[in-house]
Amino acid sequence: MKTVVVIGGGITGLSTLYYLQQLKKTSNIELNLQLIEGNDELGGKIHSVQTDEFIMETGADSIVARKQGVAELLENLHLHNEMVNNATGKSFIYHHGQLKPIPDDTVFGIPMSKEALLSSELISEAGKNEALKDFTTTNESFTKDSSIGQFLEHFLGKEIVENQIAPVLSGVYSGKLNELTLATTLPYLLDYKNQYGSIMKGLSENKERFQSADNKKFVSFKNGLSTLIDRLEIELTNVEILKGIKATSIIHTQDGYTVTLENGTTIHADYIVLSTPHQVAQSLLQNEVLDEDFNQLVSSSLISVYLGFDVPDEKLPADGTGFIVPDNSDLVCNACTWTSRKWTHTSKNNHLLLRLFYKNTNPDTFEHLNSLNEKELIQVALKDIEKSLGIIGEPKHYEVTKWTDLMPKYSLSHRKTIESLNKKIADLYPNITLAGCSYYGVGIADCIMNGKETANQLIEQISNNN
Repeated sequence: MKTVVVIGGGITGLSTLYYLQQLKKTSNIELNLQLIEGNDELGGKIHSVQTDEFIMETGADSIVARKQGVAELLENLHLHNEMVNNATGKSFIYHHGQLKPIPDDTVFGIPMSKEALLSSELISEAGKNEALKDFTTTNESFTKDSSIGQFLEHFLGKEIVENQIAPVLSGVYSGKLNELTLATTLPYLLDYKNQYGSIMKGLSENKERFQSADNKKFVSFKNGLSTLIDRLEIELTNVEILKGIKATSIIHTQDGYTVTLENGTTIHADYIVLSTPHQVAQSLLQNEVLDEDFNQLVSSSLISVYLGFDVPDEKLPADGTGFIVPDNSDLVCNACTWTSRKWTHTSKNNHLLLRLFYKNTNPDTFEHLNSLNEKELIQVALKDIEKSLGIIGEPKHYEVTKWTDLMPKYSLSHRKTIESLNKKIADLYPNITLAGCSYYGVGIADCIMNGKETANQLIEQISNNN
């Protein structure tokens, strides 16, 4: 019987084991499945904190509903009765001291039509006229390995990118647009430009892909996203789960691998899935040949601050779910989600719950923020709330989370680095697989699909080796 060890109990590792457990039954392959998680709880960056009144997510707050594989998994886990959708409403950009709405019919701030472009309050008439060149220019040099920032500026102009698109996209992909490729962000934009002659026209022709009938694009659960993690743990009946103990090294032996744990015990593995941050995978393998590629992978940092107030949610502007902050603003935060408005289940008494995000887009500012304690960070957040929303008062509840160097940031060379890394690992460490958001996509849905694909590849590998 072959042993598969998954190191890392975040959503990718759990999904990998869930699908391996299913495939083990349907393929009639005898497998010993084991999971090693260094933390006391599973879930990685998914963790729901509950108080008497509020539900707060320390990491991701939702799953993109339309993404491949999401509906199937939630149905298989019988979670439909637990599901909640986001409340709809406008998203804003904090522009010159005011909240300006991101126009309807946009994708990451990119207009899906001429009408959506012309309706924007974030762009001047000159900027709108410049963006119209998208309908008359052709692509002669851009590929999916090109910078998405340069691509968008070339066809839509600098003003719309800086004022409307960059604040949204940079927030999602944790990096400056000129440092991110089309391939690792929105590769379909290049396809649309080439096929339809216009980015906007391509988005319009494929509108159904981006907009559900009721515009409720995101999914969470009545008791928070940890519901998904808890259900997966319950379902893993044929998996030995070790929590609260870290793997410290992996040694290649004649008959497979020896995984050493921090308490000195060892586990034999025939196949290993490393669904950890890339820094952890690098430290476990300890190989100079791989370090060249591992060192090319970049991570950013994030501080999340929740503030729960003993005031009614209606103090917020009508029909809104939050705002994004562009560079060179008088606010310190990068974004603010009006959580009690966007996710009504998070506030039992309809009191105001806000979440502010602080990213290391400005290294000097972030270094200062990272040195602050919780109370000092809350004061920074309260000043941002006062400036942007005019709300003054001490929070009834708060939750501060620091994710240091744990937010993957896909650089221009990311795809080539992953290809090189996988090739070297296949040569040096056969039957070891890299998985997770450090490599293949940052959203929960992407991680679920990566887990499913990893499980399928492993079963095929094991079948071919038997």
